[in-house]
Amino acid sequence: MLLWDYDKKTLQKSKAGKILLLERMINYGPDKDEKIRLSEVKKYWDKLELFPTRKHLLELLIWGRYKSSLKNNKLFWLK
Repeated sequence: MLLWDYDKKTLQKSKAGKILLLERMINYGPDKDEKIRLSEVKKYWDKLELFPTRKHLLELLIWGRYKSSLKNNKLFWLK
């Protein structure tokens, strides 16, 4: 994961920094030698701000169902 705007070593020291690194690895992809740990994803799941489509896909892969609700953009339901 390319971090041009932050120092990775200082981010790994704080909890907020770990969450930011995890968000970036999920949203933009890790480097070739990096892996995303499932235990960290589950631990910080409620605090992660992910792209909506990736979040729903990960919910299906990890828990087998949606934990968050899908937002409907329609104002009215017509039959």
